[in-house]
Amino acid sequence: QVQLVESGGGLVQAGGSLKLSCVASGRTFIGWFRQAPGKEREFVASITGSGTITLYGDAVKGRFAISRDNAKNTVYLQMNSLKPEDTADYYCGAGGTSAYDHMTYKYWGQGTQVTVSS
Repeated sequence: QVQLVESGGGLVQAGGSLKLSCVASGRTFIGWFRQAPGKEREFVASITGSGTITLYGDAVKGRFAISRDNAKNTVYLQMNSLKPEDTADYYCGAGGTSAYDHMTYKYWGQGTQVTVSS
């Protein structure tokens, strides 16, 4: 099994930046998802184990960047130009068979809260 731990969430003003981290127990494909109250989990970004291929959800393209440092077993999500609609709990997942579909992921971290004020 894969163990995942997210960190880096917090409160930030609109237009600001925040960097999230996901520490994984091994080198594996990782997806970032977010979930606001009463809504389904939404795809944010994903990255292959080697870091050579990345994907982004339409809502965050051009603003967020996913990367990884395999020496530290860590995947990062750099979030820039944050908007109030980015407010959500952010989760990293592993074991997915379809990058954008949260229902295919087998493992999840505990989540980290991101709040963007206007």
